[in-house]
Amino acid sequence: MVFLLEYASFLLKTVTLVIAIIAVLAFIVSLKSRKNEAQKGHLNIQEMNEHFEKLHDQLEEAILDKDALKKLKKQRVKEDKANKNNAEEQKQRVFVLDFIGDIKASAVENLRQEITAILTIATPNDEVVLRLESPGGMVHGYGLAASQLSRIREANIPLTICVDKVAASGGYMMACIGNRIHAAPFAILGSIGVVAQIPNAHRLLKKHDIDYEVLTAGEYKRTMTVFGENTDKGREKFKEDLEITHKLFKTFVSDNRPQLAIDEIATGETWLGTDALEKKLVDSIITSDQYLMNKAKKANIYTVHYAIKKGLQEKIGLGAATTVDHVLTKASDNLNQLRFWR
Repeated sequence: MVFLLEYASFLLKTVTLVIAIIAVLAFIVSLKSRKNEAQKGHLNIQEMNEHFEKLHDQLEEAILDKDALKKLKKQRVKEDKANKNNAEEQKQRVFVLDFIGDIKASAVENLRQEITAILTIATPNDEVVLRLESPGGMVHGYGLAASQLSRIREANIPLTICVDKVAASGGYMMACIGNRIHAAPFAILGSIGVVAQIPNAHRLLKKHDIDYEVLTAGEYKRTMTVFGENTDKGREKFKEDLEITHKLFKTFVSDNRPQLAIDEIATGETWLGTDALEKKLVDSIITSDQYLMNKAKKANIYTVHYAIKKGLQEKIGLGAATTVDHVLTKASDNLNQLRFWR
C-alpha cells in the first residue's frame, strides 16, 4: 500500500515536471516566431498533360524496340513542327481542384483560396473540374463549401464535378452546383436528408443522485440536452428545426438541378452511380481519370492546390498538446488502476 502511494506521488510529480518543461519550450518558441504568426499559404500548380505524356513515353520505351522508337520520335518531331506552323486558337484551360471532406468540411479553407486564385485568370472559355469525395457533415460547413462553388457558376465559368467514391448529404449539396456531374459506376450519391443524434445520460445521473441544471433565457434556447431531462415539447421543436433544414436542402438541390424529381429522391437514401444516373442525380458514368484524359487531348490541364504552411510555433504547439494529452491519459489510467487495487 505504501509503495502504491509513493508511486502515485512520483507519477504526479513527473507529470507536473513534463508539463512545465513543455510550457517553457512553447513560450520560448512563441517569442522567436511572433514575426511569422500569420499562416502563410502558397499555390501548388502542376500540368497534367505533361504527366500523361511522361506515362505514355515510359510505357513506349519499355515495350518498343529501338528502331520503332526512333521512327516514332522522328514522326512526332514533324508533327510538332506542323502544329507550330499552323496558327491555331488558344487551347482551353482546365483547372482541377480536389475536395476531400470531413464532418466539418475543413477543406473549405483551402477551396476558397483556390477558387479565388482561379477566378483572377479564368474565362468562360475555360473549365473548372472538382474531384469531390465526401459523405457529408455539418450543415454550415458544407453550406459554405457549396457557396464557394457558386462563385464559379456566377462567373459563367463551366464547373464539372467528378465523383469517384462518394458525394452524399453535404457532399451532394456541393455536387449539385456543377453544370455537369460525372460519377464512377459504384460511386455513392444522394442522402438528401438531415440527421441529428444526441446521447442522453439523464437517467444515469439520476440513478447516482446527480442533478444537472440547464438555465436558459428564451423558450427554445435549448431544446435537447445531453445531461438534462428532455421533454416532448423540446423534441417536437428539435424535429421541427430538422424539417426546416431539410426543406432548405431540398430547395437548394432542386434550384440547381431542376431535372430532379426532388420529393422522390430527397428521402435520405443513397444510390450507386448507375442507379443515380437513372434518377438524374448525375449526368454520365465515367471516372475522373478518364474524363481528364479525354480533355487532355484538346485542353491544357492544371491541378491547383492551396497549401497552408504551418509555422514552427504551431507545429511545436500541436506536438506539445499531443504529448500532454498522452501523458495525462497514461497518468489517469495508472491512478485509476491504483484506486482499483486499493
